[in-house]
Amino acid sequence: MTLDITIDPRDIKIMPATELEEIAQNVQMIITTLKTTVPMDRDFGINSARVDDPIATAQAKLSAEIATAIRTQEPRARLSKVFYSGSPHDGQLIITARIEIVEKNLRGYV
Repeated sequence: MTLDITIDPRDIKIMPATELEEIAQNVQMIITTLKTTVPMDRDFGINSARVDDPIATAQAKLSAEIATAIRTQEPRARLSKVFYSGSPHDGQLIITARIEIVEKNLRGYV
């Protein structure tokens, strides 16, 4: 199963209804959280140093960092592709992460 997750912090649900919603929300939290901002887990999230990089450089570095963060912090998901949209002239970068669900890590499939 494949899910596309467009990063929008307004979509956070306190209690996801399904395990798939939980996985999608976890991936969204990983991508929208900056490293060093979570007490007791300073490695959670992605590095904010990419903010001032040129767009092409930022996209390449972010893609690698997002893949690593998802692999280590949400083992039920595997990143298959990252899409970027937005206006480089406005400094806006919208991230959409395409993930595949790793079924062997889902509850009931172990």
